[in-house]
Amino acid sequence: MASSEHGGDRPDGVADYSGPAGGWGALRAVALAVRDQMGASPDTRALLQMNQPDGFDCPGCAWPDPKHTSSFEFCENGAKAVTWEATAKRVDPQFFAQHTVSELWDWTDHALEDAGRLTHPLRYDAASDRFLSITYGEAFARIGAVMRSLDHPDEAEFYTSGRASNEAAFLYQLYAREFGTNNFPDCSNMCHEATSVGLPQSIGVGKGTVTLEDFDACDAIFCIGHNPGTNHPRMLSTLRDASRRGVPIVVANPLRERGLERFKSPQHPTEMLLPRDTPLASAYHLVKVGGDAAMLKGMMKRLFERDALDHAFIAAETTGFDALKADIEATGWEEIERRSGLARAAIESMADTYAAAERVIICYGMGITQHRHGTENVQQLANLLLLRGNIGKPGAGICPLRGHSNVQGDRTVGITEIPKEDFLARLDTAFGIESPRKHGHNAVETLAAMREGKSRTFIGLGGNFAVAMPDPEACHEAFRKLDLSVQIVTKFNRTCLLIAKQDTIVLPCLGRTEQDVQATGPQSVTVEDSMSMVHASRGKLKPVAEDLMSEPAIIARLARETKPASPIDWEGMVADYDRIRDKIEQVFPDFFDFNARIRQPGGFRLHVGASFREWGTPDRKANFLVFPTIDEDDGYDDTPLTLTSIRSHDQYNTTIYGLNDRYRGITGRRDVIFANAEDLAAVGLAHGDRVDVIAGKRVLAGQTLVAHPIAQGSLAAYYPECNGLMAFDDYDGKSGTPSYKSVPVRLRKAA
Repeated sequence: MASSEHGGDRPDGVADYSGPAGGWGALRAVALAVRDQMGASPDTRALLQMNQPDGFDCPGCAWPDPKHTSSFEFCENGAKAVTWEATAKRVDPQFFAQHTVSELWDWTDHALEDAGRLTHPLRYDAASDRFLSITYGEAFARIGAVMRSLDHPDEAEFYTSGRASNEAAFLYQLYAREFGTNNFPDCSNMCHEATSVGLPQSIGVGKGTVTLEDFDACDAIFCIGHNPGTNHPRMLSTLRDASRRGVPIVVANPLRERGLERFKSPQHPTEMLLPRDTPLASAYHLVKVGGDAAMLKGMMKRLFERDALDHAFIAAETTGFDALKADIEATGWEEIERRSGLARAAIESMADTYAAAERVIICYGMGITQHRHGTENVQQLANLLLLRGNIGKPGAGICPLRGHSNVQGDRTVGITEIPKEDFLARLDTAFGIESPRKHGHNAVETLAAMREGKSRTFIGLGGNFAVAMPDPEACHEAFRKLDLSVQIVTKFNRTCLLIAKQDTIVLPCLGRTEQDVQATGPQSVTVEDSMSMVHASRGKLKPVAEDLMSEPAIIARLARETKPASPIDWEGMVADYDRIRDKIEQVFPDFFDFNARIRQPGGFRLHVGASFREWGTPDRKANFLVFPTIDEDDGYDDTPLTLTSIRSHDQYNTTIYGLNDRYRGITGRRDVIFANAEDLAAVGLAHGDRVDVIAGKRVLAGQTLVAHPIAQGSLAAYYPECNGLMAFDDYDGKSGTPSYKSVPVRLRKAA
């Protein structure tokens, strides 16, 4: 223990970090990741192939690349993602001969994935409590037999992770729909589903409206509820460029995050050698957890009071203005201040900066979406932009920050539980099938159906569903009720350890970095980034094991085994991925000339109507939508403390690369709760105390308090460790997004 600036002793592994985001700390972290995962392997050259015209797309975040022509276009966490996938470590049959499932269950999530890449298909053997290696052929036969035995196709669940390519996702949705179900729980359900549901009602499209070039033309940027330094680090270069040309960057976030404060770019050697870095946020406001809607209404109230509106745009392009105005005028400043945790002067300052700019971009993350009213939160952002005509013109628009590199693309090519009729009709025509029309399950509905015994099989295309979802006990119980669990993954994770009653099968697949060679030769896949740019990705590394199958090949074999008489030419499509893209083009007209356009440097952008003031709403207008309250979490107003989940810097979604969180000063541990020092003093606690966090009857025990710059009334804890505090039925009723970012809690000293 050491002395701390917070008073008293400093807990082990907790210190103050004074450096900028990026800088030498990022380069050291990359070097350590390469050393720990890849050693002296020549495969380290993969880093130089990432985001290059003939290379592979970063398997991390969905921030776009500048035309895929940079000579050095990757970030620290992108490098970690590559070394994690291209690791020299292997999880082979000998590994499972040494470790039972009961033993592996006690390993940490970090240790399970850190063991290395899977090399062989596996099937759980109850007699030995071990996974045994089997052939792909045997695995497909067993899976097909169970799928054919189901009483109804809706007893099957088809989960998709956002790392799947467009080609894999398209085949996957085709497989499920030919089988007869629209049950598509998806990682989007857990993050930006509020965007996918909320924005179409506002502007007619569930995607962002900006391009990377818009950041070169904007006059102000607002960053709300996101942490780019960890979750989309390549965005820091874009923010740096904007800051250096004098663009105000206004931040509203519950925690102070170094990646929103200042940045030293590793891509600029001169900057690395100088003792200065680039300041990012021109103003930083610590909004209370759950206070976003109140803050946004306060900003709109200031605009109405100043009459700082684009009346011509509002009259020509929108509906619902009068109802919005009445709602905003009826909302009092006292209520806004109390719920947001911000002073009126601070909110007015934000609004004045917004009003002074001709072209404004608002970027937001899951701090906006993962609330009981996340859909309405997104719509208030759209309202704010529409009031001054900041959608559909250069340098302005809305920018949802997606997670996985192709989570948006998966949605675009058909991974949805609520498909539209025109899409299903085109799919049926293209393949000679009859797709089901009944809406399927999202992630929350899938978990409920599994718990109730209504769903008997679960196939996971990537991801770690049981760890990603709230309420681990409910998740674990649900998986153990299944007849069949299938996980298509590159690495072993906790969901693989949840043993179904009849068969539990793990199918290893190629990673993004690896060569994918099919009957017609090496193949490329495609992905769509956060700004609707579609480009090709081609792995270069030798696969970690002989005969390792690709995701498209695995899906095609599953489909053939499930419906042996299928009229679909599964084998032909897998032989040449151009044929998959031809079918995507046939089903989705926006992909016209698909194969030709992905062979152009940088790929192409899908049409986003709202970017051109083409509103895809029923009345062909952009809609102001009223949220008749400021409580985005229903009844949390009087809760003394509200907890939000966060990711550490050594983490991407559920993948834990290591136990450090450099920018927040945490080393070698994850059992911490970030808290406001004044809140702690008010309840007789202090920095370094061990506490239990209590949400109703749920308890997260033995956590260490860390005094941190965070809004009063707010706490933060690492995801997924804090998921046990969340009920699986606490979610946004419109989008189904779980309320990860807002859990009412209290603290007590640990025994």
